[in-house]
Amino acid sequence: MKRAAALAGAALAATAYLLVPAHGENRSTSASLALDSPTKKELAQKLVASAENGTLDWRSAYGYVEDIGDGQGYTAGLIGFCTGTHDLLALVEKYTRAHPHNALARYLPALRRVDGTDSHAGLDPGFPAAWRAEARVPAFRAAQDAERDRVYFDPAVRSAESDGLGALGQFVYYDALVYHGPGTGSTSFDGIRARARAHARTPADGGAEKTYLAAFLDARRAAMRAMHPGVDTSRVDTAQRRFLREGNLGLRTPLEWRVYGETYRVH
Repeated sequence: MKRAAALAGAALAATAYLLVPAHGENRSTSASLALDSPTKKELAQKLVASAENGTLDWRSAYGYVEDIGDGQGYTAGLIGFCTGTHDLLALVEKYTRAHPHNALARYLPALRRVDGTDSHAGLDPGFPAAWRAEARVPAFRAAQDAERDRVYFDPAVRSAESDGLGALGQFVYYDALVYHGPGTGSTSFDGIRARARAHARTPADGGAEKTYLAAFLDARRAAMRAMHPGVDTSRVDTAQRRFLREGNLGLRTPLEWRVYGETYRVH
């Protein structure tokens, strides 16, 4: 989980416009269903940002940094890298190897010490300002993009494709991987996927795509509540579940959904 819980009371509304073909999205045209096509990938980032940042302008989040009190330390950047969940440390280590004199390099010893905890030891008071400053550097924004793809987007798309899922299913996997993180634990992505597969066959195994995705979303919702009892699950209930009910397996636009009480539209 990233910063989603902090946004339940946000009063943000947004409308975005994408030029997307209105035809040809079906099981026989796999190219149009691929989430990693440029237009669909842009759409995926907007959908995630509506839940993670309360906006469709996902590029505005490179400099975001805050402790939202979820036990994962500082949450930062466009996908919610966390000082307590290793992904932020991995990002800064890799970036520093290529750019040794960056503003975050001095915090690497502290980041290694707090990895896996919610501690700020060695990070306060300067780390948030250093992150915001470095986020103005194009190379660091590119590094965030690359790490997002390596850890979250690409593995989600590969897993969904291996299960025979179209663009909606690929996005469902991506959003789950962002929120829950990789791993086989009961509330991690692979644990959720295994529980869904225990209740329904994937299309690759001969099952119905809608039936399997419904089982995955059930497992995802249960995992969210196990992690954080009482959490707002609208990113599943009134966004992804809505697309599924509408039969929009190709994630065709226009789309309309609600997250944390706010309505978003992409045309």
